[in-house]
Amino acid sequence: MRGRNWGAGGIWTRAAATALFALGAATAAAQPAREENPPAEFRILPYSGLTPYCVDPTILNEVVKGFAAREAWFWNSPLVIVAFDGVEDIGARNNGLSYIPRRYCRALALFNDGVRREVVYNIGESLGFIGAGPGVTWCVVGLDRNHAFSPNCRAAGP
Repeated sequence: MRGRNWGAGGIWTRAAATALFALGAATAAAQPAREENPPAEFRILPYSGLTPYCVDPTILNEVVKGFAAREAWFWNSPLVIVAFDGVEDIGARNNGLSYIPRRYCRALALFNDGVRREVVYNIGESLGFIGAGPGVTWCVVGLDRNHAFSPNCRAAGP
């Protein structure tokens, strides 16, 4: 088997590629560190950086109504949330300040079948209907039948 014959053109091509690589590496090393993006409320006007608290009755009612509607419509189930217990805040703006302001929550919910299940939800600023008011994304652990937030509702949390 014969070795590769680079010839005069091949040597110059390799030398030019090596020089360009070295120049690119030197330029990348000389650049200053990127500054963090400013908070969302400084870039986009409707954001204030404030989200309702996890125990806000309006937010909990949104979860109750949304769950009952989904169970009745899609799963033909009479299952509803009767009460909440142990509502806790598990994070606020965990994704970073430059993203849409969100508050992450967890609660135990009592259902009409007598079972307590964990509900994970997040409250996003200006994510309601046509951007008016907060939007709530929720998931009931063990009842995510279409696996939209799998596994175990982790995608709804921080």
